Amino acid sequence: MALALAFASFSAASAEEDAAQPVAAVDQLPQGQEVSGTVIELAGWVVAANDNQGYPFAVIDKAAAQILVFGGDGRLRGAAPGLFGSAVGDHTAPGIAGLALREIPGRDRTTPAGRFVGGFGPSIDAGRVLWVDYDSAVSIHPTATGVPAEKRPERLASPSPDDNRVTHGCINVSPEFYEQIISATFKRGGVFYILPDEASLAETFPEFAQSRATTQRNDGRRARSARQ
Repeated sequence: MALALAFASFSAASAEEDAAQPVAAVDQLPQGQEVSGTVIELAGWVVAANDNQGYPFAVIDKAAAQILVFGGDGRLRGAAPGLFGSAVGDHTAPGIAGLALREIPGRDRTTPAGRFVGGFGPSIDAGRVLWVDYDSAVSIHPTATGVPAEKRPERLASPSPDDNRVTHGCINVSPEFYEQIISATFKRGGVFYILPDEASLAETFPEFAQSRATTQRNDGRRARSARQ
Protein backbone atom coordinates (compact mmCIF):
# COMPACT_ATOMS: atom_id res chain seq x y z
CA MET A 1 0.00 0.00 0.00
CA ALA A 2 1.12 3.56 -0.64
CA LEU A 3 1.00 4.48 3.04
CA ALA A 4 3.31 1.65 4.02
CA LEU A 5 5.75 2.59 1.27
CA ALA A 6 5.87 6.15 2.57
CA PHE A 7 7.34 4.89 5.82
CA ALA A 8 9.45 2.01 4.55
CA SER A 9 12.71 3.93 4.96
CA PHE A 10 12.11 4.35 8.71
CA SER A 11 12.69 0.68 9.47
CA ALA A 12 15.50 -0.04 11.90
CA ALA A 13 14.98 -3.80 11.84
CA SER A 14 17.84 -6.29 12.02
CA ALA A 15 19.11 -8.13 8.96
CA GLU A 16 17.23 -11.22 10.08
CA GLU A 17 13.99 -9.27 10.38
CA ASP A 18 14.57 -7.62 7.02
CA ALA A 19 14.87 -11.03 5.43
CA ALA A 20 11.45 -12.05 6.75
CA GLN A 21 8.32 -11.35 4.75
CA PRO A 22 6.97 -7.99 6.00
CA VAL A 23 3.40 -7.89 7.26
CA ALA A 24 1.21 -5.38 5.42
CA ALA A 25 0.18 -2.42 7.58
CA VAL A 26 -3.50 -1.97 8.36
CA ASP A 27 -4.76 1.20 6.70
CA GLN A 28 -8.17 2.38 7.89
CA LEU A 29 -7.74 6.01 6.86
CA PRO A 30 -10.49 7.36 4.58
CA GLN A 31 -9.75 6.88 0.91
CA GLY A 32 -7.71 9.76 -0.47
CA GLN A 33 -6.86 11.24 2.93
CA GLU A 34 -3.21 12.26 3.08
CA VAL A 35 -0.75 12.02 5.98
CA SER A 36 0.90 15.37 6.70
CA GLY A 37 4.56 16.03 6.01
CA THR A 38 5.04 16.91 9.69
CA VAL A 39 3.82 13.48 10.76
CA ILE A 40 6.17 11.80 8.31
CA GLU A 41 9.11 13.93 9.44
CA LEU A 42 8.38 13.34 13.13
CA ALA A 43 8.10 9.58 12.69
CA GLY A 44 11.36 9.52 10.76
CA TRP A 45 13.10 11.58 13.44
CA VAL A 46 11.84 9.29 16.22
CA VAL A 47 13.49 6.30 14.56
CA ALA A 48 16.67 8.11 13.45
CA ALA A 49 17.22 9.62 16.91
CA ASN A 50 16.06 6.44 18.70
CA ASP A 51 13.79 8.70 20.73
CA ASN A 52 11.44 5.74 21.29
CA GLN A 53 14.35 3.68 22.71
CA GLY A 54 13.20 0.62 20.82
CA TYR A 55 9.63 0.73 22.09
CA PRO A 56 6.62 0.84 19.76
CA PHE A 57 5.26 4.31 19.23
CA ALA A 58 2.35 6.24 17.79
CA VAL A 59 2.23 9.61 16.08
CA ILE A 60 -1.15 11.22 16.64
CA ASP A 61 -2.38 14.15 14.54
CA LYS A 62 -5.39 15.77 16.23
CA ALA A 63 -6.06 18.22 13.41
CA ALA A 64 -6.30 15.44 10.83
CA ALA A 65 -7.86 13.00 13.33
CA GLN A 66 -5.23 10.37 12.46
CA ILE A 67 -3.33 7.80 14.51
CA LEU A 68 -0.28 6.08 13.02
CA VAL A 69 1.20 3.14 14.93
CA PHE A 70 4.77 1.87 14.53
CA GLY A 71 6.58 -1.11 15.96
CA GLY A 72 9.77 -0.72 17.93
CA ASP A 73 11.65 -1.47 14.70
CA GLY A 74 10.13 1.59 13.03
CA ARG A 75 7.83 -0.34 10.72
CA LEU A 76 4.37 1.08 10.18
CA ARG A 77 1.82 -1.29 11.68
CA GLY A 78 -1.37 0.62 11.13
CA ALA A 79 -3.08 3.93 10.46
CA ALA A 80 -6.62 4.85 11.40
CA PRO A 81 -8.93 7.74 12.21
CA GLY A 82 -9.48 8.65 15.85
CA LEU A 83 -11.79 10.69 18.06
CA PHE A 84 -10.33 13.33 20.37
CA GLY A 85 -11.24 15.83 23.07
CA SER A 86 -14.14 18.09 22.14
CA ALA A 87 -12.19 21.21 23.20
CA VAL A 88 -9.42 22.54 20.98
CA GLY A 89 -6.26 22.98 23.04
CA ASP A 90 -3.14 21.27 24.28
CA HIS A 91 -3.28 21.86 28.03
CA THR A 92 -4.22 19.59 30.91
CA ALA A 93 -6.31 21.28 33.58
CA PRO A 94 -4.99 20.82 37.14
CA GLY A 95 -6.80 18.07 39.04
CA ILE A 96 -8.72 16.86 36.00
CA ALA A 97 -7.77 13.22 36.65
CA GLY A 98 -9.81 13.30 39.86
CA LEU A 99 -13.03 14.53 38.23
CA ALA A 100 -15.96 12.48 37.04
CA LEU A 101 -16.60 12.87 33.30
CA ARG A 102 -19.72 14.98 33.85
CA GLU A 103 -17.71 17.33 36.08
CA ILE A 104 -15.09 18.21 33.45
CA PRO A 105 -15.77 21.72 32.09
CA GLY A 106 -16.19 21.90 28.34
CA ARG A 107 -13.11 24.08 27.91
CA ASP A 108 -10.95 21.43 29.62
CA ARG A 109 -12.06 18.47 27.53
CA THR A 110 -8.77 18.56 25.65
CA THR A 111 -6.42 15.89 24.39
CA PRO A 112 -3.03 17.18 25.56
CA ALA A 113 -0.13 17.49 23.15
CA GLY A 114 3.40 16.22 23.74
CA ARG A 115 5.52 13.13 24.21
CA PHE A 116 4.09 10.57 26.61
CA VAL A 117 5.34 7.20 27.83
CA GLY A 118 2.35 4.99 28.55
CA GLY A 119 1.14 1.46 28.97
CA PHE A 120 -1.69 -0.76 30.12
CA GLY A 121 -2.92 -0.41 33.67
CA PRO A 122 -6.06 -0.51 35.83
CA SER A 123 -8.74 2.18 35.90
CA ILE A 124 -11.52 2.82 38.39
CA ASP A 125 -14.43 2.52 35.99
CA ALA A 126 -13.22 0.90 32.76
CA GLY A 127 -11.09 -2.04 33.81
CA ARG A 128 -7.65 -2.38 32.23
CA VAL A 129 -6.94 0.45 29.78
CA LEU A 130 -4.03 1.71 27.70
CA TRP A 131 -2.92 4.87 29.48
CA VAL A 132 -1.29 7.46 27.23
CA ASP A 133 -0.81 9.82 30.16
CA TYR A 134 -1.89 8.54 33.57
CA ASP A 135 -1.54 11.94 35.27
CA SER A 136 -4.11 13.56 32.98
CA ALA A 137 -6.26 10.38 32.76
CA VAL A 138 -5.93 10.18 28.97
CA SER A 139 -6.16 6.72 27.46
CA ILE A 140 -6.78 5.05 24.12
CA HIS A 141 -9.83 2.81 23.99
CA PRO A 142 -12.36 1.43 21.52
CA THR A 143 -15.22 3.67 20.47
CA ALA A 144 -18.07 3.48 22.95
CA THR A 145 -21.75 3.53 22.03
CA GLY A 146 -23.02 4.37 25.52
CA VAL A 147 -24.30 7.83 24.51
CA PRO A 148 -26.16 7.38 21.19
CA ALA A 149 -26.61 11.15 20.76
CA GLU A 150 -22.82 11.57 20.44
CA LYS A 151 -22.79 9.27 17.38
CA ARG A 152 -19.18 8.26 18.01
CA PRO A 153 -19.10 5.31 15.56
CA GLU A 154 -20.63 7.52 12.86
CA ARG A 155 -18.13 10.30 13.53
CA LEU A 156 -15.27 7.83 13.33
CA ALA A 157 -16.54 6.48 10.01
CA SER A 158 -16.95 9.97 8.53
CA PRO A 159 -14.37 10.81 5.83
CA SER A 160 -13.89 14.31 7.28
CA PRO A 161 -11.85 15.04 10.43
CA ASP A 162 -14.09 18.01 11.24
CA ASP A 163 -16.54 15.98 13.35
CA ASN A 164 -13.97 13.91 15.28
CA ARG A 165 -13.82 16.17 18.35
CA VAL A 166 -16.31 14.67 20.79
CA THR A 167 -14.60 12.94 23.73
CA HIS A 168 -13.76 14.19 27.22
CA GLY A 169 -10.07 14.02 26.27
CA CYS A 170 -9.41 10.34 25.66
CA ILE A 171 -8.61 8.93 22.22
CA ASN A 172 -11.08 6.57 20.57
CA VAL A 173 -10.41 4.18 17.68
CA SER A 174 -12.54 1.49 16.09
CA PRO A 175 -12.83 -1.77 18.07
CA GLU A 176 -11.20 -3.64 15.19
CA PHE A 177 -8.17 -1.33 15.07
CA TYR A 178 -7.87 -1.42 18.84
CA GLU A 179 -7.78 -5.22 19.03
CA GLN A 180 -5.73 -5.85 15.91
CA ILE A 181 -3.18 -3.03 16.17
CA ILE A 182 -3.30 -0.98 19.40
CA SER A 183 -3.67 -3.79 21.92
CA ALA A 184 -1.23 -6.09 20.12
CA THR A 185 1.45 -3.43 19.59
CA PHE A 186 1.48 -1.82 23.04
CA LYS A 187 1.31 -4.93 25.23
CA ARG A 188 4.45 -3.80 27.05
CA GLY A 189 3.87 -0.07 26.70
CA GLY A 190 5.17 2.49 24.27
CA VAL A 191 5.68 6.15 23.43
CA PHE A 192 2.95 8.47 22.17
CA TYR A 193 3.62 11.68 20.22
CA ILE A 194 0.55 13.92 20.04
CA LEU A 195 0.80 16.91 17.71
CA PRO A 196 -0.47 20.23 19.06
CA ASP A 197 -3.61 22.15 18.15
CA GLU A 198 -2.29 25.57 19.08
CA ALA A 199 1.19 25.29 20.63
CA SER A 200 4.25 25.37 18.37
CA LEU A 201 6.29 22.31 17.48
CA ALA A 202 9.25 23.96 19.21
CA GLU A 203 7.28 24.04 22.47
CA THR A 204 5.87 20.54 22.08
CA PHE A 205 8.84 18.63 20.63
CA PRO A 206 11.91 20.87 21.09
CA GLU A 207 14.52 18.27 20.06
CA PHE A 208 12.61 17.37 16.90
CA ALA A 209 12.11 21.05 16.02
CA GLN A 210 15.81 21.76 16.49
CA SER A 211 16.81 18.81 14.31
CA ARG A 212 14.30 19.88 11.67
CA ALA A 213 15.66 23.43 11.61
CA THR A 214 19.23 22.17 11.29
CA THR A 215 18.27 19.91 8.39
CA GLN A 216 16.51 22.76 6.61
CA ARG A 217 19.54 25.05 7.03
CA ASN A 218 21.88 22.36 5.69
CA ASP A 219 19.57 21.72 2.73
CA GLY A 220 19.58 25.46 2.00
CA ARG A 221 23.38 25.59 2.03
CA ARG A 222 23.61 22.62 -0.34
CA ALA A 223 21.08 24.23 -2.69
CA ARG A 224 23.05 27.47 -2.79
CA SER A 225 26.26 25.58 -3.41
CA ALA A 226 24.71 23.77 -6.35
CA ARG A 227 23.86 27.06 -8.09
CA GLN A 228 27.39 28.44 -7.95
